[in-house]
Amino acid sequence: MNDDDFLRALEACTLAPAAFNHAAHLRAGFLYLQRQDFPEALGAMRRAIKAFAVSIGKDGLYHETITTAFMTLINARLAIEPAGGSWEDFAAHHRDLFDGTALSQHYSRERLQHKLARQIFLLPDRVPDAKDAA
Repeated sequence: MNDDDFLRALEACTLAPAAFNHAAHLRAGFLYLQRQDFPEALGAMRRAIKAFAVSIGKDGLYHETITTAFMTLINARLAIEPAGGSWEDFAAHHRDLFDGTALSQHYSRERLQHKLARQIFLLPDRVPDAKDAA
């Protein structure tokens, strides 16, 4: 499925629930950030995830802190990459976004499980190693 079809299916809530896995969340964030500035992209991502979750009967699934954190990480990576790269290239160069290590550098499990983390963006409670921050 090409990028435009993927976003249309996500926004129309016609993707199969199994098709909206972690990688698909990252793909959507990447595509929104390529097409809009950060605040608009984050708003589009929130709306898409929340609507999709409601459409599959899981309206409590949305997590504001995780969504905002991943959108921020993707945005930072895009800022240092050549413009116009494909999703496939981005995914191949940023495997840490897929395996949990990128987020765990900034957040403890306790912070992400805090009762407010789903509702509002909580700031990170970890500082990445200096070698990782460069």
